[in-house]
Amino acid sequence: MIHVVFDMLAAVASLGVTAFCYRWRLADAAQRIEAVGMGYVVALICGAALGGYGFGSLNLWLSGTPSVARSIVGALAGAIVAIELFKWWRGVKGSTGLIFVPAFAMTVVIGRWGCFFSGLGDETHGLPSTLPWAVDLGDGVLRHPVQLYESFAMMAFLTAALVMIGRRNRWFMGNGFYVLVVFYAGQRFLWEFLKPYGAVVGAFNLFHLVCMALLSYALLMMWRNHERANEYH
Repeated sequence: MIHVVFDMLAAVASLGVTAFCYRWRLADAAQRIEAVGMGYVVALICGAALGGYGFGSLNLWLSGTPSVARSIVGALAGAIVAIELFKWWRGVKGSTGLIFVPAFAMTVVIGRWGCFFSGLGDETHGLPSTLPWAVDLGDGVLRHPVQLYESFAMMAFLTAALVMIGRRNRWFMGNGFYVLVVFYAGQRFLWEFLKPYGAVVGAFNLFHLVCMALLSYALLMMWRNHERANEYH
């Protein structure tokens, strides 16, 4: 139940920060989504659900724990694939994800505390550690609080993103979603080394591979934006 409580808090906070940013700075950015209609939202929800539960469950199976689970990095990957396919179908060019940047970051900031307080049953715990801030999640073993590492990292990103949005930084307004993907996938890639998930390729687990794919996607899209900008100079 504690995870459900934090999921609800994360949802309310994410809606709140989205509404605030929409009225404050991002109304123009959201108009591109509004112009293509509800199909965009349907693609987003379906992609996030399939990616979240698909990758989350597959990771546990590969780790020797056959169970149904959901993963936020999987949801992000699934949503991106679904939206890019929808944009290709509708002929939509450029980034449309800036409006979701504060919401996604806020979801991770709050939601990871729900993972942390859920303990070992959440299957997001870290490896044993002797560091001073290691925590006992109920089995007498001190572990890396990897959920909190991720929460604090995304809080730092959210703060920086709000500053950039507040200043209407031209580069960030055009690349903000891709910056989010780079930052989230990069920090998540590091924390995955501190988790007991089963390896798939060498020392890399499934989420390592998903993070690498997300990094490649975001860097490619940023490069394309840069090339398009140069065409107009």
